[in-house]
Amino acid sequence: MKFHRILTRRPVSTALESLMWHNGVRGFVLSQVEKALRKEAKEVSPHVCLRQVQLDRLDCAVALLRGLDRVMRRRLVSRRFMGTILEAFLGNVFLNHEMAEAEARFGFEPPSFLTISPTGRCNLKCRGCYASDSALQGNQLDFATFDRILREKRAMWGSHFTVVSGGEPFLWQDDGRDLVKLAERHKQDIFMVYTNGTMIDDELAKRLADVGNVSPCFSVEGFEAETDARRGTGVHSKVLAAMDRLRKRGVPFGISATATRDTWEVITSDEFVDFYYLDQGALYCWVFQYMPIGRNQCIDLVVPPEQRVQMIGRMWRLVRERQIFMVDFWNSGTASLGCIAAGRGTGYFYINWDGDIMPCVFTPYAADNIHDVYARGEDLQSVLDLPFFKKIREWQHEYGYDRPPPETDNWLCPCAIRDHFEDFAEAVKECGARPITPEAKAAIEDPEYYAKMVEYGKRMQELLDPAWERDYLDRQPSRLRQSSRNANVTP
Repeated sequence: MKFHRILTRRPVSTALESLMWHNGVRGFVLSQVEKALRKEAKEVSPHVCLRQVQLDRLDCAVALLRGLDRVMRRRLVSRRFMGTILEAFLGNVFLNHEMAEAEARFGFEPPSFLTISPTGRCNLKCRGCYASDSALQGNQLDFATFDRILREKRAMWGSHFTVVSGGEPFLWQDDGRDLVKLAERHKQDIFMVYTNGTMIDDELAKRLADVGNVSPCFSVEGFEAETDARRGTGVHSKVLAAMDRLRKRGVPFGISATATRDTWEVITSDEFVDFYYLDQGALYCWVFQYMPIGRNQCIDLVVPPEQRVQMIGRMWRLVRERQIFMVDFWNSGTASLGCIAAGRGTGYFYINWDGDIMPCVFTPYAADNIHDVYARGEDLQSVLDLPFFKKIREWQHEYGYDRPPPETDNWLCPCAIRDHFEDFAEAVKECGARPITPEAKAAIEDPEYYAKMVEYGKRMQELLDPAWERDYLDRQPSRLRQSSRNANVTP
């Protein structure tokens, strides 16, 4: 019997669950896993994967394992959630034989997950949010469509992980059924839900604990001053109250933060880590670079190129030295092997409240609409063949995802829309991708906006190409053997 099936058999997973509650046993197991991962990383040929890329990915994995150990030592994960982690996450997400079988069937790696925003409605109105004003009028996916998407991606691709965004996801309901009811129908799956935290009262916290497969990810902008400045007075205190409710019930949670010119230093500080990870008990953090396309877009809020370089060094220090799982989809591009949008293998695509299908949550240009796809008698698999998606995947492959490792272009500048806007704009126009908001239409047509975005990308490459050449493409044996803790991606 295969290893993953052994691990996820009920008697074995129950035994593992009991062992994981013992601090000494868990510590030993995790140390052996880390040792094995490091040995494997050192043995990978640079012709299979760039050595420093492999070490970056290793350090992220180790940070997540150490984070799990931290929250378990504090008993912040209930036994119900531990069972979910062992069965759904370990068996269906991490050791996923279904995805390997799908790859063999289709001849290519399928997406690992989808991000779905079932509603654009929100009780807050944050500056720069990618949700447009029109989304606040009540548009949403119906329950049957959301449910069908989940069933199809699991059946076709072996995808058991779903990211839920918004709007505010906990406002969504259809015919009396809400997000928790949906999660109950898909107990073999894991859901991570981006939330502003204001909806999680005692009743919802209890329901989340009972369902056992939903992990809220709280949006913060820093501490109280930064969060309330963007989200509204009193929001931060409501977030902390929601975190307390989840801690008491053993529901693991994370945080997300938007890095801007004004907040990036706070987000990557030791004080930020101490407060949210050690004091509040967060397990993970996703950092999003501000993208100037949403409501009241302002390019001046973008993290300047010189500061973004500093930010990369600060984030990797937190991951390596403090073993904090903090991932930035731009600055951590090496950990994801570049851009993961448009249904790339092990990547994802995005469906919003109107059913519009987009490469990612930060590219508001639709390739199609899920309602139209289903009306034509097609399914999710057909989405991967959309010209806009294929064009972006071609760019990803040419940039490095499908090239020999020594020929990989700079994954420190991995984002098509942010770091290579001229290529992205060409794809939008060539494939006739539809702007879903007036702001998106104006952005793709505005020469001044185009020039500023292209200038930003070129400056990032000027600053980071030397670091890529030095720390990732340097083939000297001494460089390749260096410890990931000593690696320096900062020029």
